[in-house]
Amino acid sequence: MDNPNAGSGAFTHMNEQGRARMVDVSDKSETKRTAVARTTLQLGKETLSRIQDGTMKKGDVLAVAQVAGIMAAKKTADWIPMCHPLALTGVDICFSDNGTDELYIEATVRITGPTGVEMEALTAVSAAALTVYDMCKAVDKGIVIGPTLLVSKTGGKSGDFHRNDTLSS
Repeated sequence: MDNPNAGSGAFTHMNEQGRARMVDVSDKSETKRTAVARTTLQLGKETLSRIQDGTMKKGDVLAVAQVAGIMAAKKTADWIPMCHPLALTGVDICFSDNGTDELYIEATVRITGPTGVEMEALTAVSAAALTVYDMCKAVDKGIVIGPTLLVSKTGGKSGDFHRNDTLSS
C-alpha cells in the first residue's frame, strides 16, 4: 500500500509504507541542549505541611519524587515510542511551593547530542508528580496535577524557546 504522504515531508515519523518509524538523527550535529519543564500539584494545606515537615507516613516525599523524576528522564524512550534513547549529561529536579496549597516541580535536563530533551524534562516532572500523589494519596486523594508544560529549551536546529505566559511563573 502506498503512502500518499511519502516523500512530501508531511509526516516525519512515518516510513514509505505509512507506518511508524523513529527518525534517523545520525546526520544531525551534536550540540548542547537543555530543556526545562514544570508541573503544579494542587493539594490541601495539611498535605503540603506534612510534605514540608517530613511527617508523611510513607517517608520523605520530595526525596523519593526527586529520584523518580531522574529515573524517568533516563527511561523516557521506554515510555514514549518515538523517542531516542539518550545519554543524558544532567538531570536536576527542584521543588518549591506557594506556602499554602500548591507544590511546583521543575526539571532541567541537559545533553550534548543530536536531538533535544524536551520529552525527558516533561517525563521527569510527570513521574515526580505521580510519585508525590502516590505517597500522599492516603491523606489527600483530591490532589490535582497540572498544568504540565515546557518552560524553555535551548540548542538544536529549531533554536531556543522560552515560554512567556503566566503558566510558567
